[in-house]
Amino acid sequence: MQGPSYYIPAAAMAAALAFKVPSLVRAWRDPLLRAVCALLAMAGLVFFFAAPPTIAEVNRLTGITNFSAPLVYALLSGFSACCLVLIVNWRGGPPERTRRISRRWIAGYSVHMVLLVVLFLLGDAPVERLRDLDTYYATTPYIREMIVLYLAGVTVAGVTMNYLCWRWALQVHGWLRIGLLIIMVGYTFNTAYAAAKFAAVFARWAGGNWDGLSTNVAPILASLGAQVSAVGFCLPLVCQRLTDTWQIWSTYRQLGPLWSVLHPIAPGHARASGFLWWWSAELSLTRRESDIHDGLLALHPYFDQHTHARALAEASANGADAAQAQAVADAAMVTAAVRARVADPEGAILDSPGTAESATTEGARDLVRISAVLREAPVVATAPGRAARPESEVR
Repeated sequence: MQGPSYYIPAAAMAAALAFKVPSLVRAWRDPLLRAVCALLAMAGLVFFFAAPPTIAEVNRLTGITNFSAPLVYALLSGFSACCLVLIVNWRGGPPERTRRISRRWIAGYSVHMVLLVVLFLLGDAPVERLRDLDTYYATTPYIREMIVLYLAGVTVAGVTMNYLCWRWALQVHGWLRIGLLIIMVGYTFNTAYAAAKFAAVFARWAGGNWDGLSTNVAPILASLGAQVSAVGFCLPLVCQRLTDTWQIWSTYRQLGPLWSVLHPIAPGHARASGFLWWWSAELSLTRRESDIHDGLLALHPYFDQHTHARALAEASANGADAAQAQAVADAAMVTAAVRARVADPEGAILDSPGTAESATTEGARDLVRISAVLREAPVVATAPGRAARPESEVR
């Protein structure tokens, strides 16, 4: 793998992190968001500093031969810790327990990173190696231990991530389960990366030469693992967002018949006509629901309890369940109230017998059900309207 094979993923991670920074500033106390940003940052740093051109430049700037080795290994350890902390926070649970487990992983891998640096300082690596340091120094005291230690850290993270994801995947369904299974595939590649490195190192110990596994195969496995894991982390979030947006627009559309009836009645309706193309799905639905509630409020004095009770009884007698019968009754009452308001826009019959001060049903109305009933106009067309009192009786 050449420089671009490292720099392109690093740039992608940097772009994703930049996209997340505003959210992080607004919600710094969110542990899941912090874990996501830390993971993106560490992944980008690993790819950037593991690129052969960067390795050579870092060694030159520091003046220490092979200084990039403990740096990259420490970044890999930090990345492993971030992955474990992310999956712990993503799964959730009691906050104190989540924080305790996260701190343990962070503390453990922090010690791991310090040990890597100490072993490098104790060893002797005078010849710069940009791509094959693991096998070149596989038998060098202290450097050998440093290599084994970093590979052990990667292996522990890979096995633990697969274990945690598998346990969680057995308890969930849908996009989250698919995402967890994809993450497992990604970390299987990471574990294979460590296995390839170990095999090459062990071969050196035995006097053989399997350097190609470490130099050529392992980097490809690491790149595949990182990219597949990133897809696994992102897929549930993106698909859940798309699903939520689809459901919101579906609800918006389903509320159309009820909104069409009530929007002209709502105060100030002339200043808006549905939605504007730059509105979000949430804002459009909120505006439509607001118009509906404003219309219901304007119709409140015209609601007739007798109309509601009669429609409820008829719907129940026709075999409708309780929720559907309630929706039919509400729709009938709304239709009758609209007719009454059109016939008496000045409110001359507000005190007529048979009206109720609060003719609405108890509890929140299912606006979607009411709208569905209104879509079937014949069902509501038979709703009895309220007869106006003779003017001579109006006081």
